Amino acid sequence: MDARHERRQQGGRALIWVLDDPRTGTAAQAIGIAERLGLGFRRMPIAWSWAAHLAGLAPGGSLAGLKNPQVFDVSAADAPHLVISAGRRSAPIALWLKSRYGAKLVHCMQPGLSGVFRREMFDLLVIPAHDRPEPAANVMPVLGAPHRVSPMVLAQAELAWRERLGHLPHPRIALVVGGPVRKIGMPPASAHALGRDVAQLAIGLRGAIMATTSRRTGAEASDALATGLGPSLHVLYRWGEPSENPYMGFLATADAIVVTADSVSMISEACATAAPVYVALPDLAGPRHRAMIETLAQGGQVRPFIHSLAPWPRTPMDEAGRVAAEIRRRFAVV
Repeated sequence: MDARHERRQQGGRALIWVLDDPRTGTAAQAIGIAERLGLGFRRMPIAWSWAAHLAGLAPGGSLAGLKNPQVFDVSAADAPHLVISAGRRSAPIALWLKSRYGAKLVHCMQPGLSGVFRREMFDLLVIPAHDRPEPAANVMPVLGAPHRVSPMVLAQAELAWRERLGHLPHPRIALVVGGPVRKIGMPPASAHALGRDVAQLAIGLRGAIMATTSRRTGAEASDALATGLGPSLHVLYRWGEPSENPYMGFLATADAIVVTADSVSMISEACATAAPVYVALPDLAGPRHRAMIETLAQGGQVRPFIHSLAPWPRTPMDEAGRVAAEIRRRFAVV
């Protein structure tokens, strides 16, 4: 845990807990919001047991889905005032903490089945607009998903990577490649075609490509992507390489971003920058991803990648910051 966040607030102010889901993308939603509050918070590690899904049947919350329930049993003096959580499996833990300690609850994504978890049990529900949440006083729709890529993080990354990427000419195209939803291994032909198309644009613009893959891309698709990029001036970071991951530096220094359609997190993080964002390979997207992309397109945040990088005016998206501002407005956490 980061020692900067593992502390109580000065002057007896609220102790904030973040339920730290082992799924990185899910945890990043809650952690990103907590970081934007500018207060100390405690990351509470979650280790799921086989009963994780059954715990959701307890209307008042439960720790039955945890391998480590003891970490949540604390004295009244150490109890949280505010709990930030994300994902359906975390909802029963949050509700248990509210029942036990009276904590305020901020939860990202739908908390569970209607009739089991009633929306009014949560103090603030942060739900993606593409899920079409029913309006309510405690429901806050957001575009995409909150995350940890804040304006400060991007500014720090730009400084950290400015010299190391200084040999690359502008315009620089960040190419962020994922893979099939919940699977490993993008079709190599798709990866090659995407690399080739982006390379042709970069060559025509006399620019450069900064490409990175993810765990779901797979080795064969990564090789095919490299072949497609071949004629262009480019750098390629393959997921799992021992060198420092330049992903944040790529986002921070890009003049345009091309991101595959399979990841809510990657698309949302790209939209945190001021660069135009183009979504590629729509066949990789599941139904919810397609709904999110459509919502972002309607909001002027993304456009489909159709062999053009013509820019358009867009405002960087900062949903974690917007949620943090709403928490300050609603709750006594500052």
